[in-house]
Amino acid sequence: VQLVESGGGSVQSGGSLRLSCAANGYAYTYDTYCMGWFRQAPGKEREGVANITRYGSKYYVDSVKGRFTISRDIAKNTLYLQMNSLKLEDTAMYYCATEAGGGCRGPFGTWGQGTQVTVSS
Repeated sequence: VQLVESGGGSVQSGGSLRLSCAANGYAYTYDTYCMGWFRQAPGKEREGVANITRYGSKYYVDSVKGRFTISRDIAKNTLYLQMNSLKLEDTAMYYCATEAGGGCRGPFGTWGQGTQVTVSS
């Protein structure tokens, strides 16, 4: 089982990026798991950014509400994070992860390797 993130990069403040997280080797489709996006900036603790339960309910941390959108393509077993109006403080390594229970109560047991997002002024 492997999660592979992509889509990170460097962007100016106010710009947009879309992150993707593809699952390889999963026996089940994404609608049986909770899927989440997390990020960690240098010197800071990892924080949850957004997640989507197996039933499709979505959660966002306050700092990204209205700017980020989490979505999934069940047929492709791919999770997305559309990030608009990016700010300097969004700079971090972004990770996707799965939680087998489906309700996003944790723990998240499988993690990707991360994709770097850098926002500059």
